[in-house]
Amino acid sequence: MQSAILALGCFWSPEDKFRKIKGITSTEVGYCGGNNPKVAYEEVCRGTTGHAEVVKLEFDEKTISYEDIIRFFFNFHNPIQVDGQGLNIGTNYRSEIFYISENQKKTAEKILNKLNEKFKGKIATRISIIKNYCKAEEYHQKYFQKKLQNDISFN
Repeated sequence: MQSAILALGCFWSPEDKFRKIKGITSTEVGYCGGNNPKVAYEEVCRGTTGHAEVVKLEFDEKTISYEDIIRFFFNFHNPIQVDGQGLNIGTNYRSEIFYISENQKKTAEKILNKLNEKFKGKIATRISIIKNYCKAEEYHQKYFQKKLQNDISFN
């Protein structure tokens, strides 16, 4: 198994999308890229920790490649919006790929550079080495899946 850590706005929707892709064996939402090894949601939302909301993926490289995951990443959000996605504004909602190995870095750079040609240099996505990842609070995990189950149980 391999891992990928991706920041693409509020982590709820991307987690739900990635969870449904064949070859993704597990998903987890968390925070990455900041100055502290452990943070809480309220701190991250203040924008003072340097962390971004991220989705951590575990995947079977025999079924899906890291390159395919990065392509999904760019399709699942607006990579030209700086420090936010839609109405979610702030550095904690930025677009960033956190690489774990040099191979991941090279793959991400290759795809980003190709897209940057298409978007005339406007891609805002950063590529950074993983730094201070921590898992988000339990109530954030699989948020949409839990919400749907709760909504159905009230009918």
